[in-house]
Amino acid sequence: MSLLEMKEMSRRKFIQSFSAAVCVAATAPLFSGSAQAATAPLSAVEIADLLFSREEEKMARDVYITLYNTWRHSTFSNISRSEQQHMDTMLKKLNLYNIPDPAQAAVGAFTNQDLQKMYIDLVATGSKSLIDAFKVGCTIEEVDIIDLQKAIDHATHKDLDNSYLNLMEGSKSHLRAFVSALNSQGVTYSPQYLSVDLYNAIIDG
Repeated sequence: MSLLEMKEMSRRKFIQSFSAAVCVAATAPLFSGSAQAATAPLSAVEIADLLFSREEEKMARDVYITLYNTWRHSTFSNISRSEQQHMDTMLKKLNLYNIPDPAQAAVGAFTNQDLQKMYIDLVATGSKSLIDAFKVGCTIEEVDIIDLQKAIDHATHKDLDNSYLNLMEGSKSHLRAFVSALNSQGVTYSPQYLSVDLYNAIIDG
């Protein structure tokens, strides 16, 4: 099973296991100071996407932290900090809609066991060589772009749509950084999940 297939299966599991438990909480009115801010409830799919995206961004961050500790290349430390910002963006949305945060504090620990396995597998691959580590980065960012597009397609709330769009721009930038790092090693990267046309448009962007 490919990484993309595993993530799609994991997303479906989130819809089944988490959305029913948090739908009631997500419909609760929110307060800002003394004024009530009525927030339209999220759909089950929107909830699942938020939960999944929070841990997906954590997986990316944790892989990059771990690979930086292995290879001491600044690309990983720089992008791990950006992934932390992505995590923070998703946490703000979870808090806004009163949805419990699934993310665990420890690096390499995940509530979603499919993401747990992906983390282990990706770190193992990226630990083989620096080139393999850069390729792992490319893989993560390609799949993130696809997942974020799905979340955008599902979103009916403009604030979610805008957050996912911002995260996607970050993932595109990360992909360009990893491709550039591979180029510096004399390696030409070919997309594994994105179409060639979309990949070229991102790299040329």
